[in-house]
Amino acid sequence: MSSTLPDHNWTVRGHDWAVNHLRKGIANGRTRHAYLFAGIDGVGKRTLAYNFTMALNAPLPDEPGNIDFDSRAAKRVMSGNHPDIVLSFLDEKTGALKIEQVREVSSKLALKPFEAKYRIAVLDDFQNARPQAQDALLKTLEEPAETSLLLLLASGTEGILSTITSRCQIINLRPVAIDVVRRTLEQERHVPPPDADLIARVSGGRIGWAIAACEPDSPILQARDEALALLEQVLTQTRIGRFDVADRLGRDKLGVLPVLDLWLTYWRDVLMVANGAVFDITNIDRQENIRDVAAIAGSDGAETALRATRDTLSTLRTTNTNPRLALEVMLLDYHGL
Repeated sequence: MSSTLPDHNWTVRGHDWAVNHLRKGIANGRTRHAYLFAGIDGVGKRTLAYNFTMALNAPLPDEPGNIDFDSRAAKRVMSGNHPDIVLSFLDEKTGALKIEQVREVSSKLALKPFEAKYRIAVLDDFQNARPQAQDALLKTLEEPAETSLLLLLASGTEGILSTITSRCQIINLRPVAIDVVRRTLEQERHVPPPDADLIARVSGGRIGWAIAACEPDSPILQARDEALALLEQVLTQTRIGRFDVADRLGRDKLGVLPVLDLWLTYWRDVLMVANGAVFDITNIDRQENIRDVAAIAGSDGAETALRATRDTLSTLRTTNTNPRLALEVMLLDYHGL
């Protein structure tokens, strides 16, 4: 980074390299027309996108790439009510980004800004865009307006057409170090150290998830407890009981994905304990139960369950497979207690 740039004031934690890369582009007048921010859910893609938007449209005077958070423009961005920020919405039933949505976003992006320097479109969960929807974006990428900026957010580049990725600058956001997450929660959110340690570990480096989890009245931690309790219950059930769970979970394809993500962390912990590692598990508040499962399932059983959960997650995210049937197959691979 250029030595003339001051320290950044973005509300992004753990991704300083990405912040400084974007700020340097702003300071040197080399901002691209399209970016793809890639990383697991909750890692901070949206926060980075909104800070980037404010740095462009609400700059701090005499500090290139920094944000004037007291400005009207910044406040409107943070409230989600800025006329020059265009957002996309996924289909509520399928979770897909439909071609109609992409066309609407593209048409709005082609207009001149109402009051800001740039008109910016943010397309979240772009990995869920169908091929036809992605194709509809090509003209916008090939012939961008001088005052437009396109920000694509995705869990990864798999499933995104090469004609899209080749026209974007890709910023890969990796999970944040657990110590950084813990420190952020303690110092900036005033979370007590024991709670901050648990949330940081459970977050898996998803700092956005961790911050959201410690908000007042957040349902995230309760939902986690319920999901892991359900898994432990499943392990004691017969085939009929497991099929009943598969039927209930399979009714909500989008809702089951975060449940399986949590089950994946549990099985990783079980496998680690079965192989003799007891200090670095994620779900430290359930370590006694994890030891019991590891003692019965063993390394082979844990590895089989881990693989089955991972494969089911991938299948549900990338195909139109019947969720109930996929879950039934997965649960039959789980060891019984």
